[in-house]
Amino acid sequence: MRTFVEKLRGIREDNDLTQVQIAEVLGTSQTMYARYERGANEMPVRHLVTLCKFYNVSADYFLDTAPDERKAQKKARKV
Repeated sequence: MRTFVEKLRGIREDNDLTQVQIAEVLGTSQTMYARYERGANEMPVRHLVTLCKFYNVSADYFLDTAPDERKAQKKARKV
């Protein structure tokens, strides 16, 4: 399973974008964006939202928070 920072860098590279280009989208510097990709600084939620819209992905993609369908099915059977 890839980490947040691996996904952050990976999706940028998969779209053939530079750190400078993504920093411009976020309204921050390339230096600060590089720190997000390295995990040296936590990315503000507003930047996460902006990136989700920019890349057209859910926050679940970055955060690995998608519901586990197997657990949901087990809970439904118990009810």
